[in-house]
Amino acid sequence: MMKLPRRQFLYLAAGAAALPAVSRFAHAQAYPSRPVRIIHGFAAGGGADIIARLIAQWLSERLGQPFVVENRPGDATNIATEAVVRAPADGYTLLLATSPNATNATLYQKLNFNFIREIAPIAFIGRLANVMEVNPAFPAKTVPEFIAFAKANPGKISFASAGNATAGHMSGELFNMMAGVSMAHVAYRATAPAVTDLIGGQVQVMFENVLASMEYIRAGKLRPLAVTTGTRSALLPDIPTVADFLPGFESSPWFGVAVPKDTPVEIIGRLNREINAALADPTIIARLADVGATPSAGSPADFGKHIVDETEKWGKVVKFAGVKVD
Repeated sequence: MMKLPRRQFLYLAAGAAALPAVSRFAHAQAYPSRPVRIIHGFAAGGGADIIARLIAQWLSERLGQPFVVENRPGDATNIATEAVVRAPADGYTLLLATSPNATNATLYQKLNFNFIREIAPIAFIGRLANVMEVNPAFPAKTVPEFIAFAKANPGKISFASAGNATAGHMSGELFNMMAGVSMAHVAYRATAPAVTDLIGGQVQVMFENVLASMEYIRAGKLRPLAVTTGTRSALLPDIPTVADFLPGFESSPWFGVAVPKDTPVEIIGRLNREINAALADPTIIARLADVGATPSAGSPADFGKHIVDETEKWGKVVKFAGVKVD
């Protein structure tokens, strides 16, 4: 696995700066003096886009300049990420950093950038909860029963996902690795056909977004076994976590804000404070809950550590499962 510059990255995140102190202070005092872009790698209308626009609106109102969201979908968020990495380090081009940034570091052997070395973290925004769900006819009603069945019936369980190297795929491979089972992955082109086949019994299990699954769970078409976050989901408060049975298991799409490296730390600090203020606001918390997200406030260093830890974790899973991208 690529050796990650953990100490250097966390040091930068904690507050290293290259510009003279007076220049930095003057720059930060005037910031922002013109519109700011927030770039992300997803299509309009999805969860990432909604979260980006929510934060953009908050920052626009608080800082007095437009924060404009730009959608740059394609290449598993790598196009958007490279656009930010190559932008001037002046605080006027932000990235909605997401979980694919962590998995792509190992999945793609020839990226045009090194995410950890070439970005500076600003703030964690939050996580989305996924749920491990099965067809109601499946014999297992708990995670331990599921693991026991999988071990007693090798090669007979398939798990569906919305595509290769997606969050659902990676969750299933992490489960394989930690539970010592061997579920076969079936990649679909989108979520809808995967769920249809899960309901129809063509595949046995899926790790899917809780919010997107609720109508099927309420209708009794799918049975939730556990959520994949470290804590229980407010949407499924009676459902345990996978970690209750596999300690340390955690797999949930996440979002945060980052900038090109060498962005003045005063600007990073100001944006961090404003984003954390948003995450404490009841209206923002409610809007995040509408898309199934739980806020996760913290310092730039906290978010930097999360990115490093996630990159290391998913690098191990990618190599364990032999996941490849086209």
